[in-house]
Amino acid sequence: MTTTTHRDARFPNRSPRFPTANMISSSFIILGLRAAQMLFAIIVMGLTAYVAHWYNVDTLTSSPSQINWLLAVSVFTIISVLYLELTPRFAPKLSHQLVAVGLEACNALFYFAGFIALSVFMSRLLFCRGSVCGAAQASIAFGAMEFLLWTVSAILVGKEVSKSGLGLSLPLPKFRRNNGSSKGPLSVPPMKEAPQAA
Repeated sequence: MTTTTHRDARFPNRSPRFPTANMISSSFIILGLRAAQMLFAIIVMGLTAYVAHWYNVDTLTSSPSQINWLLAVSVFTIISVLYLELTPRFAPKLSHQLVAVGLEACNALFYFAGFIALSVFMSRLLFCRGSVCGAAQASIAFGAMEFLLWTVSAILVGKEVSKSGLGLSLPLPKFRRNNGSSKGPLSVPPMKEAPQAA
């Protein structure tokens, strides 16, 4: 059985194989997810800002905390996407894979909490009509899509981090069994005399 390098050495004029679906780099998938995350974050920010402005200007009550939460999370998402995409390229010393996994998980959890809380708030309203109600309902839908996008990207980035290992566990010293010898646990002789000079 020959390996790929031996086969290529024996047949140098053979054209390379076309990449299959399994060989597609996950970086293109991640880049597409980042673009969708950024786009949906801008949409959620616009929708929730519209609803918050309506509450603060046209009513006597301030905007609900659920709207404010989704507005803050969308700003956090924009900052997160900028960090995750620009830092590895322009400041690799500031980039760390564990921070990336943490940001992915935080965004997924924040959007999950946000769209669930806003949907519960909307279900308890006595009536809901007009463009403000439509904007709030749309922000729930886009928040749910953002949750799904961040969950998928968190899984993909988590797989990449687990494959690379990152040395997350500290190396522990290896102890060997004594087996009746006079050597210590690290197989080091207890004493050794220096050679005598003649």
